[in-house]
Amino acid sequence: MKRVLPLLLIGGALAAAGCGSSGSTSSSSSSSPSSSSAPAPASGGTARSGLVSVNYQNIAINPPAITVKVGATIKWTNEDMATHNVTALSGATFKSADFGQGATFEYKATTPGVIKYQCTIHPASMNGTITVVK
Repeated sequence: MKRVLPLLLIGGALAAAGCGSSGSTSSSSSSSPSSSSAPAPASGGTARSGLVSVNYQNIAINPPAITVKVGATIKWTNEDMATHNVTALSGATFKSADFGQGATFEYKATTPGVIKYQCTIHPASMNGTITVVK
């Protein structure tokens, strides 16, 4: 037993050292190569290009966080009976008119960075993030 305890302590210390972080608060278990200083994808997924769809459904944003490439167009579609809008809070400047069920709003991402937005009609439950990368 005397020999097992030091081995357990050493093994635990080595395991803890291997699980350390460099100040990142990300809980993602996936890793991707980083070859630029562009922000990492907020959703942990791959950056998408072209037309990227976001749905307003059940008074929520789906998906709430996306990562797109510069030049991508984000298209919000209102699937709810309730009226919504899309308003940038930081990282960009855009504001849609209020739009009803079946209507859409589009924004073309032109600059790398993080855009925070919300539906100002339902700010408690409808907040989203767009990470734009090169």
